[in-house]
Amino acid sequence: MGADSVRSQTAIPAQLPNALTVLRLVLVPVFVVLMLIEPSTGFGWRLAGTITFAVAIITDFFDGRLARRYNLVSDFGKIWDPIADKALTGAAFILLSVFGELSWWVTILILLREWGITWMRVVMLKYAVMAAAPAGKLKTLMQSVALLMFLPYPIDQTWVPAPVWFVIAWAVMAVAFALTVITGVMYVIDALRLRKASQQSDDA
Repeated sequence: MGADSVRSQTAIPAQLPNALTVLRLVLVPVFVVLMLIEPSTGFGWRLAGTITFAVAIITDFFDGRLARRYNLVSDFGKIWDPIADKALTGAAFILLSVFGELSWWVTILILLREWGITWMRVVMLKYAVMAAAPAGKLKTLMQSVALLMFLPYPIDQTWVPAPVWFVIAWAVMAVAFALTVITGVMYVIDALRLRKASQQSDDA
């Protein structure tokens, strides 16, 4: 049995990747509401919010891979997939700062990097497509892990598995923040290089 035959037998609905993206967008307000019900004392609600966040992150893992594997990449996915990603993680960082569990300067710098680079990649489409770098994917993974460690437990509760849990959580968050900044600088350098190369090609 050839590869094409196997691929045809494992075909998926054409709209499944986009449906996963839409599901992630829908889960963002659900996640926010659950986290806001009793943020300081409601461990059950925060756990429910964290589970919702985890489900949304899982959809992010699958939708792009399914689209590429089965050649289902669409303009909708190109536009809305990064928006859904940034909306989800951005909401999580903002909530932690609202709860006083993460400094606002950390959240603001992360949001400026995330949305700024997303905007820059759109602008750069007239020169070249800026593919996601391996370091950028690692950054996304570390952000997700850090947020999953921070979200379930109100930081001022004495019954959480502290101090070990938060020592590890803060270490992961520090790595995620460093990768966020470093990869942001890398993308800017790549954008300048691509723009210069494009201009030189036009002048040739």
